Amino acid sequence: MSTAMQRTSGSGIPRLRVMRVIARMNIGGPAVQVSALVRGMDPGRFEHRLVTGFVGQDEADHLDQRAPGLPVHRISGLGRAVRPTDDARCLAELVAAMRRFRPHIVHTHTAKAGALGRTAAVLARVPSRVHTFHGHLLHGYFSPAKTKVVVAAERGLAALTDRLVAVGGRVRDDLLAAGIGQPGQYTVVPPGTRLAPAPDPTKARSMLGLPQGCPVVAYVGRITGIKRPDRLLAVAREVHRAVPEAHFVVCGAGDFRPDPQAVAELGDSLHQLGWRADVETVYAAADMVLLTSDNEGMPVSLIEAGLAGLPTVATDVGSVAEVVQHGTTGFLAAPRTADLARHTVTLLRDAQLRREMGGRARAFTTRRFGEERLVADTQALYTSIAVARGWWTAPSSER
Repeated sequence: MSTAMQRTSGSGIPRLRVMRVIARMNIGGPAVQVSALVRGMDPGRFEHRLVTGFVGQDEADHLDQRAPGLPVHRISGLGRAVRPTDDARCLAELVAAMRRFRPHIVHTHTAKAGALGRTAAVLARVPSRVHTFHGHLLHGYFSPAKTKVVVAAERGLAALTDRLVAVGGRVRDDLLAAGIGQPGQYTVVPPGTRLAPAPDPTKARSMLGLPQGCPVVAYVGRITGIKRPDRLLAVAREVHRAVPEAHFVVCGAGDFRPDPQAVAELGDSLHQLGWRADVETVYAAADMVLLTSDNEGMPVSLIEAGLAGLPTVATDVGSVAEVVQHGTTGFLAAPRTADLARHTVTLLRDAQLRREMGGRARAFTTRRFGEERLVADTQALYTSIAVARGWWTAPSSER
């Protein structure tokens, strides 16, 4: 065993060295999960190195806004853009970083980091490779021809990977149906997060410049094509016609430019906040949350909404149904404006229903999507790898 693998914890077992690679730490679900894992893993058993690139100009940096003290190693070519020359240089830097750190496990997140990170891990002879699918690119992102190329690449990368992690059962099943990986490679590890303490609703609305005493619908997330902000505005217009006193809060930014006429029609009832570090304030000011995406993994924004005690109306895509229980904690709908608007109006007109669904949402998400559960599940995954590789002995209960 190498010197790196002989380094031990106080308990006498070798500490596992984990290099975690993610393309960029823009505000969103993957960055939330990575931050929780780096913060929460037992330092007596795991030594972490987080490697990431830089966010785009139209994105907010999770590290700046929500995790300023998180230790990170930056590689400039690891961001979102695909540029062959920069990517080749990034691959070489990743290989060099792995040879210096000598990890037991390289764990990659997001598509580009998954491709470069796993390839680098093979070249650097890292013993174990893990990749998390926070969603997938199987539909809604590319043309059919380009999607075939992506699927072929992911099939090849899966063959280089020991363990594949999916954030939800639906995401795993979609990937398997596309021929990506084998069932025995997959582990489902749902997201886990927490919310900072929030101000009371009256103060939250004052902080955001929202009127008191009117129903508020919130959207939190990136403003980009796959999230269908055009549909979000269309739903808002229909809802506004039925519930004129409703207000709509959009917390996020991105590359989508809304139709000026659609924005003008909503007038003062639409509040575009941009990115905010205090998302708990947005949830505290809202009565419900709306999601209109064409494709999702398992949206952390809906988990946060549940933790805040808010019901949700969302498109039934990806693993959304594993967060929102239709008719119990919110409503799921086909990706159609009329259906989403109808459910939203139902909630806005029934305060008692909102309270009941919100209470059930808080209980469900707190139990299933806590940060501690995410850390425990991931530590269990790494432990199973360590035992299988002979680095650790199995706990006595498993012998």
